[in-house]
Amino acid sequence: MDWHGRRYYAFDSFVKNTFGEKLYKVSLDGGFTCPNRDGTLGTGGCIFCSAGGSGDFAADACLSIRDQITQGIFLVAAKSSSSRYIAYFQAFTNTYGPIEKLRRIFTEAIEDPRIAALSIGTRPDCLPEDVLSLLHELNAIKPVFVELGLQTIHSETAELIRRGYPLSCFETAVSRLASIGVYTVVHLILGLPGETKDMMLDSIRYLNHFPIHGVKFSMLHILKGTDLADLYSKNPFQVFTMDTYVDLILECIGNLRKDIVIHRLTGDGPKELLIAPLWSLQKRTVLNKIAHQLKVQNLRQGDLIEKHISYSSQIV
Repeated sequence: MDWHGRRYYAFDSFVKNTFGEKLYKVSLDGGFTCPNRDGTLGTGGCIFCSAGGSGDFAADACLSIRDQITQGIFLVAAKSSSSRYIAYFQAFTNTYGPIEKLRRIFTEAIEDPRIAALSIGTRPDCLPEDVLSLLHELNAIKPVFVELGLQTIHSETAELIRRGYPLSCFETAVSRLASIGVYTVVHLILGLPGETKDMMLDSIRYLNHFPIHGVKFSMLHILKGTDLADLYSKNPFQVFTMDTYVDLILECIGNLRKDIVIHRLTGDGPKELLIAPLWSLQKRTVLNKIAHQLKVQNLRQGDLIEKHISYSSQIV
């Protein structure tokens, strides 16, 4: 486990350790929907979800997967000297569809010589046995990452955001993914309405008890056209300042198991949709502040875990 001189296990360190070079993601749209949108669980999606279903930066779904990859590579070419990329199926729930479609589009991506690995964003309740079997097959060709949108461990918050599945479903999914050897990455949203700092840190500590590979952190983005935006307009709630977010992220890093890769420290919200927090558009500034404060406080990933040895993962 080589952190490349960092104070936490960053995704770029993991990639260099594993693939020998820096890899950029190309965001793809497989033309999926979500059980929270098609009427299976609901029709409005999670309250924070925009019309793009978290795939606001993905390529055009009307294009073939190969053409989307080409388009995505063109978009990152200015900052990339790599000859290989990660194909990231980002928009909506990317294992929610006929197995024949999943096999066709994932195979088209993973067999592209420009692609070094596959990353698939999905929900824990959309991983039936035939999908797990397909992921196992794909993982034998090239590494596969499965990104699960957990967001929070707290049932009252999960109900508010209309997540649509219990925590036990997440635990089962993580166990099954670990059994087939794919990398499991967990998405958490910090700053959900009603959550205290201790509640957010409980979500971090909870993950330490499971066989996950990585975590993605994001502060809550309030985007135009979402039910969250309506809630914020009618009953404004507190959102992070840049400094309060940086302070919390430091505690998150300190409370995270040392071998868990941090895939993201701050998320992106489309500029044309973002209502708050507007400072989140200053991504480089935020990352620089986090790095500076880690150095000033002499803090490294996992340093705070021993203070919570009595923590129990039996949260319902």
